[in-house]
Amino acid sequence: MKKFNWGTGIVLAFISFIGFILFFIISMTSNKKFTHDLVTDGYYQKELQYQDQIEATKNSQNLKNKLEIIKTKKGLMISFPKDFDTEKITGKVSLYRPSNKQLDFEMPILISDKSLLVPENRLVDGRWDITIEWKYEDIKYFHKEDLIY
Repeated sequence: MKKFNWGTGIVLAFISFIGFILFFIISMTSNKKFTHDLVTDGYYQKELQYQDQIEATKNSQNLKNKLEIIKTKKGLMISFPKDFDTEKITGKVSLYRPSNKQLDFEMPILISDKSLLVPENRLVDGRWDITIEWKYEDIKYFHKEDLIY
């Protein structure tokens, strides 16, 4: 019978440590309790469009009259620049609720009086990420803001 020495102890310690790490990795990846969704659906496709979004954000920041988001009793009032013709503005408004995916929604931009109203009944109190993508005279604009409703 061989003698138990330092070298054998070190090898057994490494093997047991590696075994523990493998057990931990396998149990974390196979357990349904630890599944995590991507932040948004179509995350990788959105990543490819990121450069267009950067350009549209610059266009939005360079506007003389900026887009305004105002909280009112009726909901969120999104006011577009006063010098824009409302009939030529197209796009969408996306509201993302970080704490609950079921509350997320999108709505097309349908404007009256240079502003768009997001109804109060669609908004729950708390944090929202609002994204506004619009196009005016073939120029794309993008505005993103975090707000507490």
